[in-house]
This record gives sequence, structure tokens and C-alpha cells, in this order.
Amino acid sequence: MQIFDVYPLYDIEPVRAREVYLWDKNGVQYLDFYGGHAVISIGHSHPHYVRRLTTQLDHLGFYSNSVQIPLQKELAARLGELSGYNDYQLFFSNSGAEANENALKLASFHNRRKLVIAFAGAFHGRTSATVAVTDNPKIRAPLNENHEVIFLPLNDETALQHAFQRDNICAAIVEGIQGIAGIHLPAPRFLRKLQKLCEQSGALLILDEVQSGYGRSGKFFAHQFADIRPDLITIAKGMGNGFPVAGLLINPKFQASHGLLGTTFGGNHLACAAAVAVLEVIAQEKLIDNSAKMGDYLLSELRWITKGLKEVRGRGLMIGVELDFATETIRKKMLFEHRIFTGSSHNPNTIRLLPPLTLKQEHADRFLESFAAVMRDL
Repeated sequence: MQIFDVYPLYDIEPVRAREVYLWDKNGVQYLDFYGGHAVISIGHSHPHYVRRLTTQLDHLGFYSNSVQIPLQKELAARLGELSGYNDYQLFFSNSGAEANENALKLASFHNRRKLVIAFAGAFHGRTSATVAVTDNPKIRAPLNENHEVIFLPLNDETALQHAFQRDNICAAIVEGIQGIAGIHLPAPRFLRKLQKLCEQSGALLILDEVQSGYGRSGKFFAHQFADIRPDLITIAKGMGNGFPVAGLLINPKFQASHGLLGTTFGGNHLACAAAVAVLEVIAQEKLIDNSAKMGDYLLSELRWITKGLKEVRGRGLMIGVELDFATETIRKKMLFEHRIFTGSSHNPNTIRLLPPLTLKQEHADRFLESFAAVMRDL
């Protein structure tokens, strides 16, 4: 049997990782400025994380949600305290797409409506409803085209006001920071306007914090820069530092009932152990503060580069560097000549930087020196 060939692959085989570094099978060291799609939040193979998972696996790796799992309650309590959402409820799942799918379904259960507002450049997942609210028709099969979705320009208050003249809107879904689109930030005023219109119309506001959450922006959630409290918040990527785990934070106005939502693997013992370890390390090592500090440093230093640079965007350690030309050659030079991983985006001219939140200035300086050298050699 062959692997279904849907991923373009670099000829690199990592076999070991620690903190912000990876090593391939030939012993070559790489600096990780991409974190495996923003997944690595507390650094690779953090000792506390490894101990938590190893200890849990030694006792019990998995049983279903038909029994008591105290780790779920511990995780919910720690998450509520660190995020500022103590009064919300938590539903576990396995991926960001699944979290968003459940958010859309729960919104529709709540107000019995179907129409969803999404935004140009959005990416919310590849499951049925999430791919329908993703602004990429290339990944949308005919099966996904029956969902009722309106796409609006991000940060366009006039278009937003006009769309909410309808009385049948189920929900609006927006990323805390658009990641795959190339790091685009919803304006705080725009988010506040969106929340107000949702409240007035009976629609639900869903904040997709799958990539921008868990301290990456310099706050626990990126939407907290706008001082809003969404109805539903989705989390994944950085939540498990590589272990598949995701969740949905649910406003207390939603009423649960047995069978309303469900999952086989969501909230299992190992997933919760991984997620608890992540929160413990984030708190103990003050990684949200570090994300803000190192992000400010990178954003400031990157803007000194003038040759070929069009714009630098982002918050914290979620940064987009847009060039005047396609980035593929630059990214390959960074990877194969300077041994630094960076990320692409749907905008071929934009590089995404999503390093672990444990990044230090010495790592940032190595990246900046390498990137400046590559840009000078154009």
C-alpha cells in the first residue's frame, strides 16, 4: 500500500527534537520557526510534558467518555483560570476542524437557523461545515456546497452592517488572527461591531482561536485585544504541543443535554495529560509574556529590512512577512542553506513565522541574521 499523495514533502526526515530545534536522520540541526503549523507551544520534548505523558501512559492510556475522567475537570479548571473564562463550559474533541464543526452545530441547535457569515481569507477546517465556511473553493467538494454561507471582506463594517439586515443569521465565525491567509488581523473595532450585531440579531459569535490561541498572540486569546467575550471559542494546535487534542469553550447560556454532542477520542486520558502539562508550563515559564516580548522584538527588527519587503503583520509569535515576490525560493534558502524552518501561506508572497513560545532572543537573532542575508543576496 502507498501513502495517498496529497502533501508536497521536503527531503528531510526529522528524528529528534528539543526546545526550538530539530535534528534529521543525518544529524543536521534545524531551528524551528514554524512549530509544525503553530502546534509546538512549549517547545519540543519539554521534560515536564514528557513526564506527564509517560506517567499517564504507564497508568492508563485510554478509556471512553462513559466513565469518570478527573483529568478533564483538572484541565477545564486550569484552562478557565489561565484564559479568563472560568464561567464557560468545555467540550473536548481531537482537531481544530472538529472543534469548529461542533461550534457551528451547537450554534444552529441554539437558534435553529442555518445561515453563517464567514470572511474572505478564512480557513476553519476540512470537515463538512468547516470547509463550507473556508474561503477556498478548491478544497470544497460538491457534497459541501449545500451549506448557507456568506463571505464578507474582513474589517469592512459597511458590508457587515448590510449583511446583518437579514433576520436568519445563525452565526458569524472569525479567526482571532487569520493564519493560513497570511496573518491578517481583525481590527478590535470590527470585532466589537461584529459582537454587537450578533447580540442584536440573535446570531452566535464563534471565535476560531485554533491557531491564534494559547498565548501565541501575547494574550491567551487574540480576540482579547478587542475586549470581547464570544459565545463560542475553538482551540486546538498549541493546546497539546503535538498531541491531538482540541476543545470548544461554550458560553453558560448554552444548555447541555446527553447525546447533544459526542466524541470517541476527545478528552481521553493521554490528551488531557498533554494539555494539562502545556498549561502548567505556560503558567510556570510565563510563556504568554515571552510571546509578547519576542514578538515585539521580531516585528520591530523585521521592519528594518527594506529590500523586497512589502509588509510585516502580526501579534506575538504569529507573524506574516509579505514580500514583493513569491517566497518559495527564500523559504528554500532559509531551510537548506541556513537550516531554519518557516511556513507558507495561501498568499504565495507571505512567509508565516510561528515558532515555539519558548523562543529566546538568541534564536530570534539567528533567524533575523539569516533572513537579512538571504534578502541581501536577491
